Amino acid sequence: MLSKNKIKSFRSLEMKKNRDANDVFVAEGPKVVHDILSIHKELLSAIAATEEWFAQENKLTDDLTCEKITVSADELTKVSLLCHPQQVFAVFRKFKQITSDELPSLADKLTLVLDGVQDPGNLGTIIRIADWFGIEDIICSKETVDAYNPKVVQATMGSIARVRVSYMELEQLFDALPPTLPVYGTLLEGNNMYSEQLSHNGIIIMGNEGKGISPKIRQFITNGLRIPNYPEGRDTADSLNVAVATAIICADFRRR
Repeated sequence: MLSKNKIKSFRSLEMKKNRDANDVFVAEGPKVVHDILSIHKELLSAIAATEEWFAQENKLTDDLTCEKITVSADELTKVSLLCHPQQVFAVFRKFKQITSDELPSLADKLTLVLDGVQDPGNLGTIIRIADWFGIEDIICSKETVDAYNPKVVQATMGSIARVRVSYMELEQLFDALPPTLPVYGTLLEGNNMYSEQLSHNGIIIMGNEGKGISPKIRQFITNGLRIPNYPEGRDTADSLNVAVATAIICADFRRR
């Protein structure tokens, strides 16, 4: 049974200040919880699920030492942060972020940098895109939406378990990287990306949905890229959704 205090405690995690205070986040639904639990079982803090879900995931959950609560579908609706609850509600401790000592290692691979992305759905989709294209790290500016926002976690469809998302002042990142490392940025005045030489390593910066990459971060870009419309020169949409643009750019980097 879920006590009133437990319901209140679980529901409070919808707010960032409460997640931060407890250093935890919420994951819901069979797919998301299964993927995180499969990789980070040691981070599970509490779990409430239907009897059917526990039966289906008995190999993953039989040896859990954290708080396990069997609930009915009706009880789950009292704690769920979703419009349509999905069998399981789990609380995990947050993943570790990249340390300053590890920043130089990013020079050997492809890394996404997000400068002020605000929409939870966009961030969740970008994390999922990074997972698909084998990008292990996403570095976010402090102005970027919280990766542990429940809407972000849901939109990742479990990919948040495989992609490390870290937050910092982006100037700190660029100060730690070799000055010769390619830094790509999406700019309206950038070069046609399909005619550019793209490296196997480097930084790809994606900007805010409305304002793009901020002036203070533009100065670090060494290679401005533009996704051309087709055919070029005709009237078309002003821009692409940032998650869609990220997918197109990542696909072209991996194609090369």
